[in-house]
Amino acid sequence: MKNIMNINGYDAVITYDPEIEMFRGEFINLNGGADFYAADIKGLHEEGSTSLKVFLEMCEEDGVAPKKTYSGKFNVRISPKLHEHLVLKASATGKSINQIVVESLSSNVGSEL
Repeated sequence: MKNIMNINGYDAVITYDPEIEMFRGEFINLNGGADFYAADIKGLHEEGSTSLKVFLEMCEEDGVAPKKTYSGKFNVRISPKLHEHLVLKASATGKSINQIVVESLSSNVGSEL
């Protein structure tokens, strides 16, 4: 994926901050915040590793799991017309609305987990 860097098994979103002319990395899916800055890719890896190490040490000290857990459930708001078409497609294909949504999300996000 664009703008995602994996550092030691943890994903970080990378953006560019034109005000300071540096790249910013922010780890995602953590039970807390951990970010880092660097001027180039090598620096991002180095600073990201350092930031992650500090974060993981703090989690261990506090007895907190570093990664968030997810239930697999979330609410989505759609237009009534889209809802109608979704029901129609599910009925026509012999699938549940959930199956149609999971297939669509998997196709667009790139995951079949």
